Amino acid sequence: MVGERSAEETGTERLMEQVEAEKAHPYAFHVSGPRNVASPNWRDLINSSWKDGNYKRTVIACFIQAVYLLELDRQENRTEENALAPKWWIPFKYKLVQTLIDDRDGSIFGAILEWDRAAALADFVLIRPSGAPRAVLALRGTLLKSPTIRRDIEDDLRFLAWESLKGSVRFNAALEALKSISDRYGSSNVCIAGHSLGAGFALQVGKALAKQGIFVEAHLFNPPSVSLAMSLRNIGEKAGFAWKRFKSMLPSRGETQENGIDKEVEEKTGIMGLKKWVPHLYVNNSDYICCYYTDPAGAEENKVNKENVAPANRNQAAAKLFVLSKGKQKFLEAHGLEQWWSDDLELQLALQSSKLISRQLKSLYSLPSSTQQSQGKVQ
Repeated sequence: MVGERSAEETGTERLMEQVEAEKAHPYAFHVSGPRNVASPNWRDLINSSWKDGNYKRTVIACFIQAVYLLELDRQENRTEENALAPKWWIPFKYKLVQTLIDDRDGSIFGAILEWDRAAALADFVLIRPSGAPRAVLALRGTLLKSPTIRRDIEDDLRFLAWESLKGSVRFNAALEALKSISDRYGSSNVCIAGHSLGAGFALQVGKALAKQGIFVEAHLFNPPSVSLAMSLRNIGEKAGFAWKRFKSMLPSRGETQENGIDKEVEEKTGIMGLKKWVPHLYVNNSDYICCYYTDPAGAEENKVNKENVAPANRNQAAAKLFVLSKGKQKFLEAHGLEQWWSDDLELQLALQSSKLISRQLKSLYSLPSSTQQSQGKVQ
């Protein structure tokens, strides 16, 4: 009996030590999470915190951090008692309803969090605060751990080479999940968010739904902006620009007719683009992975060639771009997620339509070639 009791006490002591160690973990919510963000309470029924852009940005960044930690909890075999991830959504009255699994390695790369009505009622929050999404699809970025690094880097290289993530199993899984919750709750009650590689997936998944006329709020932290495809395209565009300048010196009937068609298509596109999808991008100028979103390159080129092209679409693709400038920073700091819930954060906001943003989103506001051809036949 003495030996059994001793073993029992030893097991309890080990458990207590493990719990204490988790409390001091650098990724524990009370250690590295936001300091001055209150949990929802009855006051939110009068003046919702979710209407504050800083609050919304902070909470959504915490949800993405939770996805990173869901995968770390899995890798380190944590249980419900000592898991790190739940602490990053419970204070905001949300609950985990689904994890997105990469079939290639079994890793968790995304999660769906829904408003937890029962937890809210326990704190006398009778209804969901205005501006709070009913459901959030959060996607993590690259995790440099041996169980996940191979597939994460594979998708990083996919974007670097092709500037597209549609060939990844994660793209299809995320698109299916976002479509499902949009159908269930309505697109105005749903949000997609991601960091780094996850932001790249969120952008392309949100864009795919927008093409179907389903506009979902999107928050993209440090989205990737550099690819070989983009560099090659820039070279091609410069060559094409020079060719257009040369053609402008040789007017012909065919060119005049072509410009007329372009103008007609542009006018129809303008009508289609009245309701636009405008994602929120959070960019640090010192982060070389995402800083090219702030580059307005191409503006002068467009001005020079203004007389030789169709008028610019008044519904030009744009995004809400939040830029953080802290001077020179180390890459890991500038690309980190933690900076986005910092207390001393100072952001500059602009409705940005840089060359890169326009390229990423322009297909939303242009008629497909098949549509143009069919319309031409009808006429």
